[in-house]
Amino acid sequence: MAGGVKNYVAEVDAAGGDKLRAALAGRGWEIDAIPYARFRAKKDKTTIAVYESGKLVVQGKGTEEIVQFLIEPDILGKATLGYEREIAKEERPDMFRPHAGIDESGKGDYFGPLVVAAVYVDGETSQALFDAGVADSKTIGSDKRIANLAGKIKAIVGDAWSVVPIGPSAYNRLYDSIGNVNKLLAWGHARVLENLLEKVPGCPRAVSDQFGRKETVLKALLKAGRTIELEQYPKAEKDIAVAAASILARDEFVRRLERLGSAAGQKLPKGAGANVIAAGRAMIKTHGRGGLAEFAKTHFKTTDNILFG
Repeated sequence: MAGGVKNYVAEVDAAGGDKLRAALAGRGWEIDAIPYARFRAKKDKTTIAVYESGKLVVQGKGTEEIVQFLIEPDILGKATLGYEREIAKEERPDMFRPHAGIDESGKGDYFGPLVVAAVYVDGETSQALFDAGVADSKTIGSDKRIANLAGKIKAIVGDAWSVVPIGPSAYNRLYDSIGNVNKLLAWGHARVLENLLEKVPGCPRAVSDQFGRKETVLKALLKAGRTIELEQYPKAEKDIAVAAASILARDEFVRRLERLGSAAGQKLPKGAGANVIAAGRAMIKTHGRGGLAEFAKTHFKTTDNILFG
């Protein structure tokens, strides 16, 4: 959900209001009373009010999460946040036809792997993904929500997905051999697509974000993938299959980053900012300069900042 929704209004009947109050109380929300309302609930920086009229109002920082993961699926039984399915059908009808979406995670993160994922959808599963609230992973700030959605995606599409994780050591070897991030990414896209095509050999086309010449990906495909129609365009995450792939890739990245942190004996932060530089310098004290290659993508300029900054 791009931008982050901080206000939400809906209608709820008396039974739904009672169910929501009980669910919120069970999750540690503070319940109190205000004029003309059945109840008000507050937690952190989010407020929920259910009025005698049946009006339900959610406001604050956590609106997106509580609406998508409690209010709509469990109380209202509908999904209106995230992708607007009917509008999408009019604007991009091809999104609801059989195809694969490909996306990656970790490309801009110094520590951890590069993970590429692919998801196949058809008319039925694409609609189910919309209804489940699937959206571009970059619009979702919570790792817990990413994990929750990843589970839903796998349940919806069954076996029609694939993930290719490229750990730091392998990534560094590939980069030294290939010498170009876009070519390395094309290799990853080709491998994950080949893996998916083994499961869904009849997939007619694949969609991904535009990161370089699509011919580079096509050239990297093996026999199974050379007849597929490949589409690349900016902001491809608007495609539901690409959005689903972005979530699976991010979920795998987060889990592998945590495991690497355990192996390193320290927390490995995301991104490539000041906290990453500090973590890199702490790592050198424990593992030496050579240890960086086991946990980080060493071609980043971050490496020079760690060693010489």
